[in-house]
Amino acid sequence: MNLIKFLPLLLINFFVLSQENKTQPNFLFILVDDLPYDANGFSGRYPFLKTPNIDRLANEGVNVENFFVTQSICSPSRASFLNGTYPHIHGVNQNNRHVDPDWNKFPSYATHLQKQGYQSAHIGKIHMAHSKGKKHIRPGFDYWYSFNGQGDYFNPEVNDNGLEYQEKGYITDILTDKTVDWLINKRESKKPFVLNLWHKAVHEKHLPAPRHKKLYIGENLPKPPFDTHKETFDGKPEWQRKKTYGAKWKNYLPIPKKLEELKWPIRYQKNIKLLRSLAAVDESIGTVLKTLEELGELENTVVIFSSDNGYFMGEHTFKDKRLAYENSMRVPMLIRYPKYFKGQSVVSNQCLNIDVAPTILDIAGIEKPDYMQGESMLDLLIGKSDSDWRKSFLFEYYRDSEWPHAGPNQVAVRTMEFKLVESFIENDIDELYDLVNDPGEMNNLINDSRFDEKENELRLESLRLQKKYKYNPDRDWHLRTIVKNRKFNN
Repeated sequence: MNLIKFLPLLLINFFVLSQENKTQPNFLFILVDDLPYDANGFSGRYPFLKTPNIDRLANEGVNVENFFVTQSICSPSRASFLNGTYPHIHGVNQNNRHVDPDWNKFPSYATHLQKQGYQSAHIGKIHMAHSKGKKHIRPGFDYWYSFNGQGDYFNPEVNDNGLEYQEKGYITDILTDKTVDWLINKRESKKPFVLNLWHKAVHEKHLPAPRHKKLYIGENLPKPPFDTHKETFDGKPEWQRKKTYGAKWKNYLPIPKKLEELKWPIRYQKNIKLLRSLAAVDESIGTVLKTLEELGELENTVVIFSSDNGYFMGEHTFKDKRLAYENSMRVPMLIRYPKYFKGQSVVSNQCLNIDVAPTILDIAGIEKPDYMQGESMLDLLIGKSDSDWRKSFLFEYYRDSEWPHAGPNQVAVRTMEFKLVESFIENDIDELYDLVNDPGEMNNLINDSRFDEKENELRLESLRLQKKYKYNPDRDWHLRTIVKNRKFNN
């Protein structure tokens, strides 16, 4: 018997029986902030890095190795995770506008599960709630524990179900303790649950727990793959040279076409602190998994682990994220559910943060609502080949009103082989990369006539995707102005 062939039917039968027996799967979604896709032990990028609990999720679950966010910045990505739509649809396209999606028009997966009898909790960063008291609580959650904006690593001001007060301690440990407390003392044990544990770490300033301040002392940071630290921006857009070295150039001095290579490591202390900050997150995962195991809930819990965006660790000389380079838009995605997802499995298809909400609903036996633009990854997770799965996707970035020098408005289309990046800048060039032969995106092919046909093909594909996903730059006043003027002013 071909088991793979019958797995979807088995899953359907399971979900039907689950509904009848009140044993629907639980969901635990662990989200880390600013975590590079290869900042973990199992990837081997950093030989000294120890992440046994993240590695456990990979060993016992599925690694979606080509997982991307649709916009590489905190608030937009988190909103897309929750409601399965692009930022230009749900309207949260920056961190600092203090806006939410329309939760009535675009309910989160938690709301849908809540209506089906799930108990729901959000513990950790949200970055879309800037009000005080009960107004801070977002729809869909029975229990709420969060904070305004980025929050603080130490002694943070928090909102505990509408009550405002200051906690004492380190934020990662606080969130872990609150999660354990909710699992043991606050939830109704007879109900299935959906629980978000969304960490502040490892966000800049990358402050580790005091017990980890000396972790990895003396360790050498390996050079990035594909020699991306040797970036000189030869053949790259001028705005990238300005972004990296703009402060060093006076207005009357031209930016050189090619910059000097920087000596590695570029930002040793900054990068080491990020990896140190991850240690408490990994411990947190271990603590929560152990708690679930002791409660007899682990094997019936779908555990999802990811990040809201990637992060530059010196690749292309950059820090931060935002841009359409792989290090910024690609993030880890691990899903553990041994009942039906084979451990140490790898999914190579291009999957997106907008796919998470439909996947959660699909596993729970709930039909995807029409407004969700993502697709359920369930067939991929159970090992079923899907020839109709997306072959390309759209990435977007909106110039930040508070950080205008971080990067221009961008629209990118990525296939498994190529990437085209379009920026709304007058008298500057776009970017075209051959991801197969140049995975580090060092050689911009936009002016290479041998790739004119591929460029035209990708521009047409970008337009097709923009139409499919109803991309409309006019939704954003700043982008509307930039597009109209075709200017990017440093």
